[in-house]
Amino acid sequence: MLLIGLGLAAVALWVMVRLGKQTEKARRGHWRISATILGGACFAGAVLCVAKGSYIWAAALFGAGLYLVLQSRIRSAPPPKPASAPGSRMSVAEARAILGVGPQATRDDIQSAWKRLMARTHPDQGGSEGLAARVNAARDRLLSD
Repeated sequence: MLLIGLGLAAVALWVMVRLGKQTEKARRGHWRISATILGGACFAGAVLCVAKGSYIWAAALFGAGLYLVLQSRIRSAPPPKPASAPGSRMSVAEARAILGVGPQATRDDIQSAWKRLMARTHPDQGGSEGLAARVNAARDRLLSD
């Protein structure tokens, strides 16, 4: 029975370590909480083993608990944001392609295309900040010329 319990504990530990090695995501907090609780249980088991005179098991449980607690405190760094080259501007052709306007587009055509796209790409409407920023940059590039 002891071997079955140890086998299940080893599998649970392996799963938690695998989950903890993943990048920082929404469920990363569950790993930290679970690992901290399991580490505390390992410390308690180590104290119990010392009280019963089983020093080898106590050392193993203490080491596992220490590993879990320390690993649960390590935060992975967020992925680096791509650095845009200073002074780089969007080309006119790229801006026209983003807004979907032709070379003979007037200011009103550019504004109406921008409004149409912003209605879909704005973060409040389910779009992303990056896409909305590109649409704004395209409009600014075409209107500045």
